Amino acid sequence: MGKVYIVGAGPGAPDLITVRGMDLVERADVLVYAGSLVNPALVERSGASIKLDSWGMSLEAIVAAMAEHANAGKLVVRLHSGDPALYGAIVEQMAELARRGVEAEIVPGVSSLFAAAAALGTQLTLRDVSESLIVTRPAGATLAEDRIAELSRHGQTMVVFLGAERMEEVLAKVECPPETPAAVVYHASWPDQNVVRGTVADIAQKARDAGIERTALIIIGKVVDPATSGFGRSVLYS
Repeated sequence: MGKVYIVGAGPGAPDLITVRGMDLVERADVLVYAGSLVNPALVERSGASIKLDSWGMSLEAIVAAMAEHANAGKLVVRLHSGDPALYGAIVEQMAELARRGVEAEIVPGVSSLFAAAAALGTQLTLRDVSESLIVTRPAGATLAEDRIAELSRHGQTMVVFLGAERMEEVLAKVECPPETPAAVVYHASWPDQNVVRGTVADIAQKARDAGIERTALIIIGKVVDPATSGFGRSVLYS
């Protein structure tokens, strides 16, 4: 039985991939990667004799290529951005691989939401401010209806993936006070990282003024501005 390793590449910076992930990338015979999302520096680090950019390829073509090489005894690595468990579309790949008699093993990565929190210098959960984290995305070509309005009513930290192109629509749906802190983080951990801070009322315009159109996370909640959040001291340090 062949095997494919599905590896999280991390948020962008090549040194934010896990040790296990980097070991597999360097030893791979075949590297299949999302060229529009994965840092080219990681692709260059790979010793793979075959490097296949999956951008624009169909699911069937990607799986067929991976299965062919895995069943031939090659070390095949499928490199996804961030952590593949978040909007990685990996379950459908694994199901198709299994149909072809190929096992898949997931190697987790550092999600861009954690890199964005680091860029903001904050926690996503903060005592007396937010005890929960909501991760969601807006409706679009692959999602008929979202729950942004409903989820925003909880008053907890909310991170919106895949929403930079629809920022105005996303923020218009949010049902929390307009003065609630918000941020847009573009390319978290990349050399061209850009952090824009504001409120629910003005963050979309501020991000557009900064030239951000895509590849960014929207973060909403008081944790964005911890200095004014009224956070409590952790019992760990009492």
